[in-house]
Amino acid sequence: MAQIRIQNVRKEFGAFTAVRSSSFTIEDGEFFMLLGPSGCGKTTTLRMMAGLELPTSGEIFIDGEEVGMKPASQRDIAFVFQMFALYPHMNVRKNISYPLLSQGLRGEELKTRVAEVARILRIEHILDKPVGGLSGGDRQRVALGRAIVRRPKAFFMDEPLGALDAEFREHMAEELRALHDRMGATTVYVTHDQLEAMQMGDKIVVMNHGVVEQFGRPQQIYDWPATKFVAQFIGSPPMNFLEFDGMIGIGGDSIDLGGVKVKVPATREGRAGRLTLGVRPEHVRFSSDAAYRGRVIAVEYLGTTQIVTLSTGHGDLKARIPSSHVVHEDELIGLDFDARTLSVFDAENGKALISEANEGVLAHG
Repeated sequence: MAQIRIQNVRKEFGAFTAVRSSSFTIEDGEFFMLLGPSGCGKTTTLRMMAGLELPTSGEIFIDGEEVGMKPASQRDIAFVFQMFALYPHMNVRKNISYPLLSQGLRGEELKTRVAEVARILRIEHILDKPVGGLSGGDRQRVALGRAIVRRPKAFFMDEPLGALDAEFREHMAEELRALHDRMGATTVYVTHDQLEAMQMGDKIVVMNHGVVEQFGRPQQIYDWPATKFVAQFIGSPPMNFLEFDGMIGIGGDSIDLGGVKVKVPATREGRAGRLTLGVRPEHVRFSSDAAYRGRVIAVEYLGTTQIVTLSTGHGDLKARIPSSHVVHEDELIGLDFDARTLSVFDAENGKALISEANEGVLAHG
């Protein structure tokens, strides 16, 4: 397996720039997620790593070798697509063995490699079945098997679970992660599903409009979003934004929110003007003693928890609280925040001002 390093990679299609000077490193053996909305540049980035697209500029290193201008056939990687792309006239065994046959491998070693992959994927019982009659999950296992059997330096996966229904998709996500852990493979996985990325990834790159907004561990990205886009894209419901005119100095640890002093983590830089306070719904606390207030406008029951939407003087806010807490529409409620969980953003450029939030930020703008 191998480390993969992307250095100032840019991709242009005529006048359109799909990827803007992206840089990040995927360590050997990591399960690495490329996350973002449709059109953000994540699949283009993956295709450049795989050699299916050539970068306009920048460098791509796989296992220490610069491969930016080399074709896919010279990169020793395996690609798994959303559409399974199996050979319909072949059975499972022949589909899996085909890459080895193409490399000239025959005899007992070929049989041993195919049997080993079938055991890892738990598909020994379908090796001699035609692929046409298989379920979506089994077809995806066969596609994975065809990639694994080659023993490449890295696996690249472009939304491989996108064609599956929601329940089976979650099950296959767990299986894919378990497979990765057993093999210790370097895996790069593209998805638009933030829950999938948080569930499976060791590291995540969040992209938007061709720009790397943030790069880091799932919890780091969730707890300390580097931009308003990341804060809104990660989390369900997403982070609340309360906008206000104010000022905070370098190292400042409080803001004035409508005459109420709110403690926040120390900021890395000062700012005056339009600011945004960010708070996750689960970090909003109801308190009769709190000076900051919101009026209940909606309640959504979710079983053990409920989402309460409140109107405040700085925008609507959602709170996730236990269902046992009784609230009523139009009720005026005091709102308290845990200072350690808050973020502060520049409302104009969307960048976080909190120092911890900017660890792992590689590019923006």
